[in-house]
Amino acid sequence: MRKVIEYVLVSADGVTEDPVAMGVGNYQDDAYLRDGLGLLGACDALLFGRHVYEDFAKLYGGDRTHKPMWADRLREIPKYIFSSTLKKAEWGNPTILRGDVTAEVTRLKQQDGGNLLVLGHGLLGETLLRKQLVDVIDLAIYPFLVGSGKQFFFRSGQDAKLRLAAVKAFSKIVKLTYEVEK
Repeated sequence: MRKVIEYVLVSADGVTEDPVAMGVGNYQDDAYLRDGLGLLGACDALLFGRHVYEDFAKLYGGDRTHKPMWADRLREIPKYIFSSTLKKAEWGNPTILRGDVTAEVTRLKQQDGGNLLVLGHGLLGETLLRKQLVDVIDLAIYPFLVGSGKQFFFRSGQDAKLRLAAVKAFSKIVKLTYEVEK
C-alpha cells in the first residue's frame, strides 16, 4: 500500500504559514534541496488543497525559474487537487478531485505505485492527519522564531503518536522524519 508523506516547513516556534514570506529560501543549502528533491523524485504524485496548489502554480508555473532543480519535477509529477471551488487547473499534470477527501485518499493509497506527497500543512494536511491517513511526517525546522501565525502543533483533533525514524542535519536546517503510529 502507498504511504502518504507530509513534508512541512516549520519555524522553530512551530509556524507553518507562508514559508516563502518567512524567507525559508535564505536557509536552504544544496544538500537540503537535493534531499527534498530526492523525496519528490521517489513519490508518484502530489496531494494538494486548492490554496497550496495555487501558491505552487504561481511560484513554479509559467516562465518562472524559482529553484530550477525542482521546477521540472514539480511540473511533471501528477497532482491531485482537492477542491470544491477550483474551476480549472492548468499548471503541471493536475486532476481536480471534488469527492470526499477521506474516500479519495484511501482509494489513492490502495492503488499500485509509489508514495503520495503532501507539501505543507494546510487544510488538506489537517484533514488527512485527523483521519489517520498520514503515514510519515517530515518536519524541516528552520532556525528562526516568527512569534505568530498558523501553528503546526496544538490543533484540536490532530493528536497522533509519532515514532522518530530519522534525523538529518543540514548547514542551517534540521529535518525530523516521524512515522505515524496507527
